[in-house]
Amino acid sequence: MTKCIIIGGNGFIGSEVAPLLYGADRNLHVLGRSPRPSLPLPLRMTYHQADYADRETLRSLLEPGCEVINLAYSTVPKTSYDDPLHDLLSNLPANVALLEECQAAKIGKLVMVSSGGTVYGSAISLPIREDAVTLPVSPYGISKLSTDLYTLMLQRNTGLPAVVVRPANAYGESQLSGKGQGFIAEAIDAVLEKREIGIYGVQGTIRDYIHVSDVARGIVAALDHGIAGAVYNIGTGRGTSNLEIIEILRQLASSEQMEVRHQIRAARIFDVEANVLDSESLQRISGWKPRIPVDEGIRRVWESRLSGRGV
Repeated sequence: MTKCIIIGGNGFIGSEVAPLLYGADRNLHVLGRSPRPSLPLPLRMTYHQADYADRETLRSLLEPGCEVINLAYSTVPKTSYDDPLHDLLSNLPANVALLEECQAAKIGKLVMVSSGGTVYGSAISLPIREDAVTLPVSPYGISKLSTDLYTLMLQRNTGLPAVVVRPANAYGESQLSGKGQGFIAEAIDAVLEKREIGIYGVQGTIRDYIHVSDVARGIVAALDHGIAGAVYNIGTGRGTSNLEIIEILRQLASSEQMEVRHQIRAARIFDVEANVLDSESLQRISGWKPRIPVDEGIRRVWESRLSGRGV
């Protein structure tokens, strides 16, 4: 049975990845900062409370031949602008240390989860392939790209069996709003709380929104089939504007006699206009494809939020 360690496995994406690996002849270990796991632990899944920068904990968990998925990150794009130095120092040293520990332990496979929504910057053409120019416009994107480059450098120089995955804009039922992590969660909560939805520019930004369950499946596909040294986008290949999301919400809200109001604000200089990912590489090597269209995914999140509020 293969030991599989999911670092950051207690978070929004990690809590979707762990159930997919359970029962697949893997002995799962989840590392998170919270005192308790977000989901009940089934048999053969062990939870460890620790920071991924704790090298002693990493050394106690890593072993030859084990698998590692790293989802941990201390910041989000919005907070990275407020304190770029904190974004750099709280993430890059810990990730480089993790790479060194994985190399020393002679692990079997490492999946480093990056950010397809930020590392490329303003796209020359859409959808964006993995070999596109990378010119991030946020400190978060820069530190994510730096981690990618360290990963790929160590893979080339030492043979570290690592792949990099770059998910698009994940959303889903358990995503928190108010954290700067997702427009869909923010917009739905604004409707339910009778607030205006703010968008920047006439139609807002265009993003490749992908349901978190499809992201989780993509990460597992990269773990099972990814080639060491490769980078794989995880996206739908379809862009959806903020205004289009609002129109989807307006249809859902009308059945509950709720009003959807939005306010157009001046476009922000640090927002790239559009980000849509080409995921053909991952599809070709694994057969993975996204399953949930954005309108269906938004409906699921909407209904989950309604149920949670007792509406």
